[in-house]
Amino acid sequence: MARRVKRVIFSADDFGLSEAVNEGIERAHRDGLLRSASLMVAGPAAADAVHRARRLPGLRVGLHLVVIEGPAALSPPEIPALLDANGQIPSDQLRLGLRYFFRPAVRRQLEAEIRAQFHAFAATGLTLDHANAHKHMHLHPTVGALMLRIGRSYGLRAIRVPAEPPWVLAACGTPGSLGDRLLYRWTDLLHHQARRAGMVVNDHCFGLAWSGRMTAERLQRLAEHLPEGVSEIYFHPAAGRDATLDRLMPDYQHEGELQTLLHPGVAAAFRAAGAILIGYDTLP
Repeated sequence: MARRVKRVIFSADDFGLSEAVNEGIERAHRDGLLRSASLMVAGPAAADAVHRARRLPGLRVGLHLVVIEGPAALSPPEIPALLDANGQIPSDQLRLGLRYFFRPAVRRQLEAEIRAQFHAFAATGLTLDHANAHKHMHLHPTVGALMLRIGRSYGLRAIRVPAEPPWVLAACGTPGSLGDRLLYRWTDLLHHQARRAGMVVNDHCFGLAWSGRMTAERLQRLAEHLPEGVSEIYFHPAAGRDATLDRLMPDYQHEGELQTLLHPGVAAAFRAAGAILIGYDTLP
């Protein structure tokens, strides 16, 4: 059997979260490996992100759906069951997951919010390259099904499946837990949902185990063990620290991840591995 080509999508999450994040994404695209970014349409710096994206025609932008720990596109009176006392979507993943699955009234408001976020993305005039969800909440079967169904009506054709192969991480010196292996198997459900919806998907995903700590050393090691097929490698770059990042992700090395995307040794390692850098837009 012929060997499959190794293809890599370098992407960034949280576009629109803060101007420091936006600046990091712009620099990583202009001067580094970054090919795509995922936009939080209700993020505090979403307008700045859209402005930057319009002057970066090579940057492929998708929707970073926020249905946990973040601002909503709709107002509190429109989705009261989704928001906490501060008018934010809360961060309790287990409680949210149960409510999204078992409470019809909550599901209706969830559907309205997901539709509003796709609508807000369409209003930017940017081409919708892909979609994924903050903290991978589209692994929840209800969220995933809604994202796929609503997204199709807005021209969605590609989503990220956060399937991080434990054996690759082990070869890179990061042994996984039982929970990591179970999560990897759980991604089969989203993969099946996406394929049934006619979506383009990646084969592998990297960035979960090393989230916030995607160092050049780790990426060079990953290049040596890169599996065949399409791998999305996602980052959280930023040009500096700010109050938003300190509050939400105090342990993430945002500036370090930007430097990894700019590191010439990382680019050389993936070239040596025979990897072809692509975007979702190039996949049939």
